Amino acid sequence: MNEQQPEPYQALREDWQTAVAVVAHPDDMEYGAAAAVARWTSQGRRVVYVMVTSGEAGIDSLPPERCRPVREAEQVASAALVGVHEVEFLGHPDGVLEHGLTLRRDIARVIRRHRPEIVLTTNFRDTYGGVMPNQADHIATGRATLDAVRDAGNRWVFPDLVDEGHQPWDGVRELWAAGSPDARHAVDTTDFFDVGVASLRAHKAYLEGLGGDMANAADFLEGFARAAGTRLGVRYASSFEVLPFSFG
Repeated sequence: MNEQQPEPYQALREDWQTAVAVVAHPDDMEYGAAAAVARWTSQGRRVVYVMVTSGEAGIDSLPPERCRPVREAEQVASAALVGVHEVEFLGHPDGVLEHGLTLRRDIARVIRRHRPEIVLTTNFRDTYGGVMPNQADHIATGRATLDAVRDAGNRWVFPDLVDEGHQPWDGVRELWAAGSPDARHAVDTTDFFDVGVASLRAHKAYLEGLGGDMANAADFLEGFARAAGTRLGVRYASSFEVLPFSFG
């Protein structure tokens, strides 16, 4: 009996100008979504990176106070390779993020300041397809980002943001979660796969500390990109779960 083939992916919309990517750590965008960002910035679109933490608990051999500037510098350099020149760090503590009002407020502030049509994050489901448990910071950040999109559009939620000068923004059309097991959409990254690999390799200190299969940037990314590309009908692709906030 032949195994059932997975459903083909739909192509992501590309009728937008500004996106904000909100993720937990430096390197989160590079594990699959950076090649897509390189495609979009090459088209003249603006993408802003926002790191909730600085990944300071991510290298066992470096204490957080020494790790923080290393990881921030690697993220800035990595982002520049894919055409992103606005990188912000919110300064929340790595490894112990909690979904709650403080995190939602900080992300809502970012959305109000940058006023994107698209918000990006990473997988916030409990697992990666029921195989590997997701990391707690990823879950907290993704779910807080989902909530913050609505918070950003409601002037009566976090009214102190209005006092700061951040007017409500309800112009987010969709949230895209990279690498989600519930992905139904993807974007062709065939022409940008190599720069996506280079952007992950720019996290040199992190990858050296990580070791294992995930430290082999080209091989690790190739497997996922090829699988997504097959479902989109191209060589390589990045997959996303799409959550709409409008029907336009």
